[in-house]
Amino acid sequence: MTVFWSAAEAAPVVEIIAHRGASYDAPENTLTAVQLGWKQRADVVEFDIWLSKDGQIVLSHDKDTERTAGVKKLIVEQTLEELRQLDVGRWKDERFAGERMPLLSEVLATIPAGKRVFIEIKCGAEIVPELTRVLRTSGQPPEALAIICFHDSVITAVKRALPQHKAYWLVSLKRDKQTGEWNHTVERLIARAKELAADGLDVSACELVDPDFGRRVRAAGLELYVWTVNDVSVARQMVEAGVHGITTDRPGWLREHLLPAP
Repeated sequence: MTVFWSAAEAAPVVEIIAHRGASYDAPENTLTAVQLGWKQRADVVEFDIWLSKDGQIVLSHDKDTERTAGVKKLIVEQTLEELRQLDVGRWKDERFAGERMPLLSEVLATIPAGKRVFIEIKCGAEIVPELTRVLRTSGQPPEALAIICFHDSVITAVKRALPQHKAYWLVSLKRDKQTGEWNHTVERLIARAKELAADGLDVSACELVDPDFGRRVRAAGLELYVWTVNDVSVARQMVEAGVHGITTDRPGWLREHLLPAP
């Protein structure tokens, strides 16, 4: 499993992160997908959260349930009881019929010793008070519970409320097809992450993320993660760039093809 680096590079073991659980093999953001992620030896399981109408934190990537339940209901307009009536597994395969939308607290109870989760906040900072309560009563140590989000204001709110927890700023790196210019430079990303008090960057895997990019991020004292990689050659490029972790829909498969057995 270990990828070694020189002391000067200071890059740690590359973590394999299960995207929405083991979502290639099971319905995303369900207890089945999360538990399968652990079974496939993911170091980290990533999932998405929303706040329901009655203030409960549930797992869902989309703002509504149309794609995963076949009926369009906005998460924020439904109570937990209403959301629990929906089948969020059948869309993936008939054998997952009856899968229900899990609570964050239920998922946190599955974390094995020495593993951790990446909790992606899909809504706004209004979720932070309840998130703080759930994390503090979960029985899990802060180092097992990291927060990720695209919204910089949410990262700031999380670090203010939960300073002992890691928070990584999600960024989509895009290249202009006409000019060839990227929407971000590594210098700007580092500067903004520092302003947000973020512990690191979690960026889309692309050719901009090269060894120089990785060195600069690490030299700034930040961690670096990439998403979502289901191609071994791309994953190897990310390892060479010095990333701390790689998010994939297929954690077991990627570990088998990318890293030596532990």
